[in-house]
Amino acid sequence: MNDCTQAVELLGQRHADAVIADKGYDSDTILTHVKAMKAEPVIPSRRCRKQQRQHNEQLYKQRNRIERCFSRLKQFRRLATRYEKSKTCFRAIVALACSWLLLQLYVDTA
Repeated sequence: MNDCTQAVELLGQRHADAVIADKGYDSDTILTHVKAMKAEPVIPSRRCRKQQRQHNEQLYKQRNRIERCFSRLKQFRRLATRYEKSKTCFRAIVALACSWLLLQLYVDTA
């Protein structure tokens, strides 16, 4: 199932200043829900949309940081394959992986 079909359900009634997503989430249903949340939709328009919308370019560029973080976390096999079935153990592995990535910033490997 495509991610964008579940976006409204995942957003629910959360409170946010902005919702940042890629062009795959550019649908009228999602945009209406984000505006109902009183949040700013930072979602670029698809090329096929007749009326192109403006979005906050600076805020959208920060989305790349999150994408790179998830990419680095997926290098840990236990996270990528979801070995941990309980929520507590999964959170512990995520915390451990984040700690490992943070330590690599401060440890001199040369």
